[in-house]
Amino acid sequence: MRVLAIDHVQIAMPEGSEDRARGFYGEILGMKEIPKPQALAGRGGCWFASGAAQVHLGVEEGFRPARKAHPALLVEGLDEVLAKCQAAGLPTRPDAEIDGRRRVHVFDPFGNRLELMESSHG
Repeated sequence: MRVLAIDHVQIAMPEGSEDRARGFYGEILGMKEIPKPQALAGRGGCWFASGAAQVHLGVEEGFRPARKAHPALLVEGLDEVLAKCQAAGLPTRPDAEIDGRRRVHVFDPFGNRLELMESSHG
């Protein structure tokens, strides 16, 4: 057996927060909402995709945000995303460039940490 790729990343959110998730992952990050399989639709949450990257937002009872564990998303237009986060009052935290990639940590409306990375070579 060998791992071929990461299919998706699951991120938790509080119950009834789908519209807030759509505002962040859809409008701010520019990801497209994709349908959940019928067998899972009744559990709440929502799924997003951009290219091969998928982020699944799932409802978690007793939700607590992920402050250390995080997905890292490779993006284009990092400054635009940061401006949208700041306009929405969402915290952002620049980090050191690694391997020619600018890195910024952002926090979704639920307090989950995400790392956004953009090539600094254009």
